[in-house]
Amino acid sequence: MTELLNNLFFIFQRISWLSALDILLVTLIFFALLYSLRDTQAMALLRGMIMLIVAITLITSLVELPAFSWFARNALPAMLLALPVIFAPEIRRTLERIGRAGTFLPSPGKSSEQALDETIRAVSGAAARLSARKHGALIVMQRLDNLDEFIQTGVRLNAKVTPELLLQIFYPNTPLHDGGAIIADSMVAAASCVLPLSASGILNRTPERQMGLRHRASLGISEVSDAIAIVVSEESGAISIAHSGRVLRRLDPERLENILAAFFRPSGAEQKAGLMSRLFTAGKRRRDDKQ
Repeated sequence: MTELLNNLFFIFQRISWLSALDILLVTLIFFALLYSLRDTQAMALLRGMIMLIVAITLITSLVELPAFSWFARNALPAMLLALPVIFAPEIRRTLERIGRAGTFLPSPGKSSEQALDETIRAVSGAAARLSARKHGALIVMQRLDNLDEFIQTGVRLNAKVTPELLLQIFYPNTPLHDGGAIIADSMVAAASCVLPLSASGILNRTPERQMGLRHRASLGISEVSDAIAIVVSEESGAISIAHSGRVLRRLDPERLENILAAFFRPSGAEQKAGLMSRLFTAGKRRRDDKQ
């Protein structure tokens, strides 16, 4: 015990403010990496690679195995080189977020603010009517991240957002009802768009595992961008909203409109993060209570 304390005292004596800054920077890098990979399939891959590296290190240090040690020494560098390939999507998203650092939603003029209000009311009204009719729908509202790559997979519309248009798009068995409708700049840019499915596995760990492809797609687009996805369940008519890989379920039209306003209206920009954090935390607490 005395030797351990002496070693610790010796280490603390050698720590300077530069050493503390060095440790802090490395800690921040690891924190940012783990935070960006949370609730993604890459997190499971990263845990597996760390466990594999730890196991190989323990085996080679505790047991004398020349052939295995040679294999481990040559395989580990190859695994490190493979990391950028395995985590390419996550690295790309992280660099995009760094590039967007310090940017905010532009302050619209009076006319664009009015168009935004009309869009929010149209989406909320359409969601209410789709919910009452139990017509499945997936509406994606673009924010800072450009969604052109997903818009190109659908049918171009470039039409004004109205409840009637959204009702027609998602009417069962029509050519455009499959896939998602993407709204950009207060216009329905395209419908029947192909969206990425969530790879986080969150739907397999919660009661939401009963959800279908629309909910998986809403989570998927929210994981690869900062877009807001609104889903109407075809089975129950329930309205849900997805953002940043999280989903908030069983919304009424008024609450949906308030949430969209908090995201898009300039007056609610400062309260957006706190509001959504409380909403998603409360939703998760209710799901945990039901379990």
